[in-house]
Amino acid sequence: MKRSAENLDPRIAQRLKRNEQGLVAVIVQQYDTDEVLMLAWMDDEALRRTLESRRATYWSRSRQEYWRKGDTSGHVQHVKSIQIDCDGDALLMKVDQIGAACHTGTHSCFEAGGTIQ
Repeated sequence: MKRSAENLDPRIAQRLKRNEQGLVAVIVQQYDTDEVLMLAWMDDEALRRTLESRRATYWSRSRQEYWRKGDTSGHVQHVKSIQIDCDGDALLMKVDQIGAACHTGTHSCFEAGGTIQ
């Protein structure tokens, strides 16, 4: 299913290399500590909404719908900056995280997962 945003700046849209589902990976970091909080997915419309509102909006691959971080949990991500990597296939988004970033209730999704080595 390909979703698109008519209002996403074409200069941004042309730089993105999306996967077969039209998605790009987003690494989310706390802006003032650089702590990695989570990995999520965006399509053009989620990115457009994020840029417009300065609140993180993602595409849920499991629910097949958009979700704005914090609308149900109150754990909001205020976007400080978004960078695109050299290949255009990943974004780095720095946020001010209010509350837990992970759906398990931990501050970081990588806290919840634990160390494997």
